[in-house]
Amino acid sequence: FMPLWYNISMEDGSINKNALFSDGTENYVIPPECDEGDTVRIRFRTLRDDVDGVLFITVSDEEDTETAMHKADQDELFDYYETSIKVGKEPVQYYFEVFKNEEKCLYTRLGAGGAIGSRFYFRLVPGFHVPRWSKGCVMYQIFVDRFFNGSRDNDVKNGEYRYLEEQSEDVKDWSSPIEPLDVGRFYGGDLVGVKEKLPYLKELGVEAIYLNPVFVSPSNHKYDCQDYEHVDPHYTVIKKDGDYAVRTADPDNLEASDAYFAEFIKCCHKEGIRVIVDGVFNHCGSFNRMMDTEGIYKGLPGYEQGAFHSRDSIYHDHFRFEDDTPSAWPENRTYEKWWKNDTLPKLNYEDSKRLYDYVMGIAKKWISPPYEADGWRLDVAADLGHSAEFNHSFWRDFRKAVKSVSPEAVILAEHYGDP
Repeated sequence: FMPLWYNISMEDGSINKNALFSDGTENYVIPPECDEGDTVRIRFRTLRDDVDGVLFITVSDEEDTETAMHKADQDELFDYYETSIKVGKEPVQYYFEVFKNEEKCLYTRLGAGGAIGSRFYFRLVPGFHVPRWSKGCVMYQIFVDRFFNGSRDNDVKNGEYRYLEEQSEDVKDWSSPIEPLDVGRFYGGDLVGVKEKLPYLKELGVEAIYLNPVFVSPSNHKYDCQDYEHVDPHYTVIKKDGDYAVRTADPDNLEASDAYFAEFIKCCHKEGIRVIVDGVFNHCGSFNRMMDTEGIYKGLPGYEQGAFHSRDSIYHDHFRFEDDTPSAWPENRTYEKWWKNDTLPKLNYEDSKRLYDYVMGIAKKWISPPYEADGWRLDVAADLGHSAEFNHSFWRDFRKAVKSVSPEAVILAEHYGDP
């Protein structure tokens, strides 16, 4: 069945806008992913014998360029117009203009009559390739704490620590409802449980799992990273039991936890399931060893003093402080916060090359041996940095770092608006 409007011209003789179409898929951009020097064929669809012509318009800072497209194909319902363009190093922005008699209709990514502006143009980006394995891949998102408890030995204990003025809670009843402040309530889900359920996931047809953050963190969601360099032992194995600092900062526990994660990913790969990890790099957590607001690492051997406790901390320039005078320390709470949350200090890459290089190293670490995760999902990617220009520069470098290690790693970024 085809709608009637496909078969007829508009009664008033105007352009049938419903029939107009183009997008970035292989049906209308050939090849859909290009490299510098490639010739790309662009196609545009109209109702059969309905318009006088179509212009392909490329946009640049100097001058827009119009190219008349030629009618290359026709079927029972539609005409298909084509033109070709040779791409250079820079991205190409374009849109279409359809004309009939005295009527003109612009076509952007918003469709017929769409607004003109850089947010709405089609784009060719030379050198940008989406990993082949991820196209059409069935992905399953796992919020680890609420998936399956595979080991009681690594569970967070009742009262193990305080977070947001609440004691951590070991929830025994999985049917109990969540509470208004739920971040410190742990159901005990872990990577041990995910590993146990791999046959179930494979039976579902899952080809990749995207894990919400798994790195050391005091919350059940872990979007407030405490240590980017290690997987939380509460998700894996705890070799040396003790208080919270021992469980999450002791080298023996961290080494064992990371080793478990490497083995976990190998098991996933054996089942034909890829693993995407979650990177929260716009902000860290107040528990993070670089800030250490809660004093978890203060005095522990092998750890530097956090920026919260001393202006002389090696991590001082990793954050911005509203009051940066020496008298504001120790315990300077004027650090910049993401969305004004005390527990989420915003990271200050612009003023710290050390931090910049550190996170680029983290980008490489978890997709390199022995872990070999298959990609990153990036939290609040549009918020990172203090300007749009810096934001784009940072993520370009992040992508280069990732692709230098694993060209087939996928990178998915969270964005509230136009990505």
